[in-house]
Formats: sequence, C-alpha cells, structure tokens
Amino acid sequence: MRNVIPIRARPRLDRPPGYEDDLSFAPELVEAFIAEYTTPGDVVFDPFAGFGTTLVVAERLGRRPVGLEIMPERVAFIRSQLSDPTAIQQADVRDIDWLDLPRIDFSMTSPPYMTRADHPQNPLSGYETLDGDYSTYLRGLTTIYQRLADRLTPGGRVVINAANLRAHNTRLAWDIGSAIGDVLTYERDIVVDWDEPQPWFTNDYCLVFRG
Repeated sequence: MRNVIPIRARPRLDRPPGYEDDLSFAPELVEAFIAEYTTPGDVVFDPFAGFGTTLVVAERLGRRPVGLEIMPERVAFIRSQLSDPTAIQQADVRDIDWLDLPRIDFSMTSPPYMTRADHPQNPLSGYETLDGDYSTYLRGLTTIYQRLADRLTPGGRVVINAANLRAHNTRLAWDIGSAIGDVLTYERDIVVDWDEPQPWFTNDYCLVFRG
C-alpha cells in the first residue's frame, strides 16, 4: 500500500436526519484497507461504528462485519443499512471484556475526537458526560486497544484514522499513535490526501498496527 492515499471526493453513505453534514470515512478509504489486509469471510471490527461505513463496506465485500456504537440512534440507522442487523451492538466499547465478540481479523475505525483543552465532554461516553480530560481519554483508548489485542487473530491488523487538529495545537493522530503503540506493534502511517481538506485539521492519517 502506498504511503499516501488520495481521496478525490467525499462520497457519503446515507445518513439519518440531522447528521447529513457530519464527516466520516469515505467508503473508498475503507475499501483500500479491507482489500489490503483481509480476505473474504474475515471478521472486520469497528469499535466506534459511527454511521457504519466500515461495517457496510465490509459486508458488501464479503467480510463479516462486527461493530459497537454507544449512541442508540446511530445503532438504529446502521441496522437499517446492513443485511445482517445483528452485526452492530449498542454498547460502550469500554465494556469489551464483557461482550460476546468473535476473534477479530481486522479492525478499522476513527475514534471520537478530543482537543487538548476546553473540551469538557468525554468522547468515550458519546459526549454525554462532562468528565473530559485529554490524558484520561488517551489512557482510555489505550485500555480499549489492549483488550482488543487479546481478541485479534495472529497477524491481525488494526487501523486507526485520526487527524492532527489545529485547535489547541492538538497532535491527536501522533498522540493516539504513541499511546496505542504501547499495546500494539506500530507498523506504519499513511497520509490521507483529501481533495477538499478541512480547515480544522493539518493532516489526516491512517495509523496501522499489528497484534
């Protein structure tokens, strides 16, 4: 896979009412990684399923999608997009030890973002609680991926999409990469070259790890 992936458009899957303008993966980005790191029948896991792009693309490509999402309205929407609505569970990924998940061949997600300051909402609670703290957020992600590592098949890959943010000089992608590198083996980073980059980030990355 190349070190830079050009994404020349921002194609979107359908969205529930009220979320039409929210940013998310381009399906082409997910397709590129699934083609590179999986084969038909593999389990593809998204711990922060969002609007379900990873799961929908995985199902379309003949992989077995498995996902978690904390927000009930998003879970309902994802179920409407999948042939197998049981592929998505409404759950807090921080409870992963208690969830009945299969062995995972590949995981790809974009975790909920947080800035270094002035961000009282906790992303890991679906922004529902006001106990946000950047260091705690990074430790929480590290714990999640430490648990996920125990469920990866040998040689399984994990891809995390994150950008470095202009707000409060938040090097989010680099900070996530450093934190997760403590529990998974860092392999490489790939720049996502959007044709219409957003003014609120500097660069967008896909960070690749293996178990």
